[in-house]
Amino acid sequence: MPENISRRTFVRGAAMLGVYGGLMGFGLTGCAAPSKPEEKAAAAWKAGTYSADVVGHNAPFTIDVTFSESAITAIDTSTSQESLGVGAYALEDLSAKMMEFQTLNLDAVTGATLSSMSLAQGVKECAEQAGAAKDLESAAAPEEEIAETYTADVCVVGGGGAGLAAAISASQAGATVVVVEKCGITGGSTNVSEGALNAVDPERQEKQGIEDFVETFYTSTMEGGHNLGDPTLVHYLTDNALDSVHWMESLGVAFKDEVGSATGSLGERSHYPATPSGNTYIRSFIDYIEKNSDTITMLHEMQVTKLNTDSSGAVVGVEALHRGTEPVTVEAKSVVIATGGFGANVEYRQKVNTGVWSSVTLDDTIGCTNIKPCAQGEGLSLAEGAGAELVGLSDIQLHPCGTPGTGLMEDIRTSGRNRVFVNKEGSRFVNEGAERDKLCEAIFAQPESTYWIVVNKVRYPSETEPDANGATIENMLSLGHIVKGETIEDLAEQTGMDAAKLQASIDAYNAVVAGEAEDEFGFKAGNTADTQLTEGPWYACRKVPTVHHTMGGIKIDVDCHALDASGKSVANLYACGECTGGIHGSNRLGGNAIADCMTFGRVAGAQAAANAGA
Repeated sequence: MPENISRRTFVRGAAMLGVYGGLMGFGLTGCAAPSKPEEKAAAAWKAGTYSADVVGHNAPFTIDVTFSESAITAIDTSTSQESLGVGAYALEDLSAKMMEFQTLNLDAVTGATLSSMSLAQGVKECAEQAGAAKDLESAAAPEEEIAETYTADVCVVGGGGAGLAAAISASQAGATVVVVEKCGITGGSTNVSEGALNAVDPERQEKQGIEDFVETFYTSTMEGGHNLGDPTLVHYLTDNALDSVHWMESLGVAFKDEVGSATGSLGERSHYPATPSGNTYIRSFIDYIEKNSDTITMLHEMQVTKLNTDSSGAVVGVEALHRGTEPVTVEAKSVVIATGGFGANVEYRQKVNTGVWSSVTLDDTIGCTNIKPCAQGEGLSLAEGAGAELVGLSDIQLHPCGTPGTGLMEDIRTSGRNRVFVNKEGSRFVNEGAERDKLCEAIFAQPESTYWIVVNKVRYPSETEPDANGATIENMLSLGHIVKGETIEDLAEQTGMDAAKLQASIDAYNAVVAGEAEDEFGFKAGNTADTQLTEGPWYACRKVPTVHHTMGGIKIDVDCHALDASGKSVANLYACGECTGGIHGSNRLGGNAIADCMTFGRVAGAQAAANAGA
């Protein structure tokens, strides 16, 4: 276990929730005693269950809090629709702490601040109804003990998908590992992804009648990235992606038996988790880490400020700040940077936007799919400061599945088949199976740079059955996020489209699927999932382009060494995941990000462990 050389104890409270007074919701019960029962005995609380309506990050929900005469005994947020592993985790974690410590004086979870504050507001309102608010707000904040210095064979900077893959791989190679994560959540952008992982997989594909080859995967990746990817890195990715699937299965990840097609995947080889979203991967990784806590230590709310180097320039650890104030040092023989991209750093992305989207202002009017605190690009500056070269920074990817106003990928998704893209008038304008950059270029050319994705009962045979992302039509409708029509004419009226143009769009699409016509936009049928869209009910959801992935970053080789401008390795420094450059060219195929994170994450961990002598 990484050694804690010296420790300090401090009281949590840099951003106290008290002053602001699931798995998609959950309910917690407990029997914790009040922290100061002698003070509460004189004025007993009004026992009972009280409710408060709050506005979460994703949607409004109700909080039910049960009180005895002296303690919070249950907090129920089961109506929440906060994101798995992010807002839902914050609600669960903070609710448990509120009951354990009987206080409202808790820090917000970095990366899930809005969810944290909605919980604090709701519990406070319930406490006021029970006559408990004063006691809970005056109760002491919990104390937390951290070390001033940690030592390990490997330090991984970033606890997202790539970072956790690297940490586990290093652990499996015999290394001790410290993972330093700046957010209060684990999983980064992988948590909020759909989880698509591209790999040529004969076992699954042959059962579906899909003919595919690794060389086809390689060619699609190179051509999809406009032949700007490093061929050596791309070959390694496409050759070893299936091994990543099997490695993840060995850790308990269950994939669906059939593969599909992520948006812009240019092939039918996208593996999806059996339970919704990329959070499935993170849960399996966390389970492994908890079972191997003797070799892996997770440190949250830790912002790395510097890579430490010795007199020769070799990296020997990191300096960090816990919650912005408490200095922490991690001494390590190898350091892996896995901090993700910079898509949420508006200033930086505009600065480097000289490539494919130079004609578009990527200011804050363009949203981002990533968790804002996570995708700031600090790892790039850390690596550059240690001598690493940054490449391909102008290669920024937009995704067509953004929610107007936020840029988040929510509600009806663009991934998969059996959906039609139409503009505000109801006319198709693009090949729905095209690369993401081509889709977004076509959207920007439409009135108000927006469009509708239209689906019917083929995609959603039941309004109450969760889709691949855990969402239901029933919930989308109740939140007002989508529009429903029993007929094409009804849908057109609800959305303001021209009914004749919308019907013509559906008819033209169906003719291509039936093999009766060639599509004017180049859409090709033949995917095993393709079905004609003929019966209602029909559903439509408005979408906009959003910043999704940054393909540029730290230059690496196939062993994940961070390289300087001359191509020489920066001693003891490795990198993997979205913080690296050179793999995807100027356009990443849908489903290649998770394949990248897991494939090169495994390599980075194993190489870092070997470098440390593990």
